[in-house]
Amino acid sequence: MAFDIYSTHALLMAVEQLAPLRTFLRDRYFPTNDATDIFATDDVLVEYKDGSKKLAPFVSPRKGGVTITREGYYMERYTPPCIAPRRVLTIDDLKKRGFGEALFSKLTPQQRESALLLKDADEMSEMISRREEAMAAETMLNNGCIMRHYADDLTKYEEKEIRFYSEVNNPAVYTPHYNWDQADADIIGDIAAMARLLTSRGLPASELIVAPDVADTIVNNEKIQKLLDIKNFNLGTVDPKTLPAGATLVAVLNAHGRMISVISYDEQYENDDGQMTQYIPAGKVILTAPGAGRTLYGAVTQVEQYDGQFHTYAARRVPKYLASAEGNTRTLTITSCPLLIPNQKNPWISATVISEPTQEQEGN
Repeated sequence: MAFDIYSTHALLMAVEQLAPLRTFLRDRYFPTNDATDIFATDDVLVEYKDGSKKLAPFVSPRKGGVTITREGYYMERYTPPCIAPRRVLTIDDLKKRGFGEALFSKLTPQQRESALLLKDADEMSEMISRREEAMAAETMLNNGCIMRHYADDLTKYEEKEIRFYSEVNNPAVYTPHYNWDQADADIIGDIAAMARLLTSRGLPASELIVAPDVADTIVNNEKIQKLLDIKNFNLGTVDPKTLPAGATLVAVLNAHGRMISVISYDEQYENDDGQMTQYIPAGKVILTAPGAGRTLYGAVTQVEQYDGQFHTYAARRVPKYLASAEGNTRTLTITSCPLLIPNQKNPWISATVISEPTQEQEGN
């Protein structure tokens, strides 16, 4: 039997070999373990356990020990959203020179089809990665995610929301007494208070992810600059260093004994309305630690053209190549069902530290 390079299994191997788009928030705070985080079912089950700070008990010399009850845990079932960008290949695409192709190319239509196939698969995989990065930012900022489920076009959609808290209001939000661009602001005190909200529950707090305008405000703050001038006392450093995928370590601050890395993230994406948007909106900050969550993937079930039957695949990206003899087209779809979740309850704290000026303030 001849090997079909357009079969899902063959394309799946090709897609898995593509170099992934590096994303800062997803890769650093929501890593994926291929052995445990890729499911063979549509739904994913997530176990949560609250942090504990109990002390081990003392016992009498002749006592064997004291029985300690296990901490309770609870399980949640989620259905990951499906992302499925699609590209159509026509006869006209096979006849014209592709981007970057030699002016007088000798590629045959079959060779050009293979090249376009890999190029389209790579571009659509990167689109999915950018969607996952946007989900990572929204999940940490809002402790949940709102997703638009589209039909066949981009004009009709249904919104669905996943929340990672049961309270009426999001408990993972901190409100500073003063905006950080005001003279009375206590930036170090606010960071320390946000850290205590995490460490008091046994959760780590080591990195403050900030929008570029907040990074400028921190670095230019007179109180912080004066503190950093004090000799023989480690209050932190301002030493910009570039991190992967658009992130920059701009400072390390001592927030009442806790060393907090301040990371500016200025990457942008084109949102569903066609507008360029920062992953971390202006005025926003997030305090958390690497590995605070993880990215899960639900299974993808699709009908295969070669046998007309349903097949289920457990993978990060699942390709499907469909040929239409009537329309003389081939269609490539890359489907992914990601869900970005926290590993513990509320492992991050978000805050708005620079508010947008009101119309009244702008007029003054």
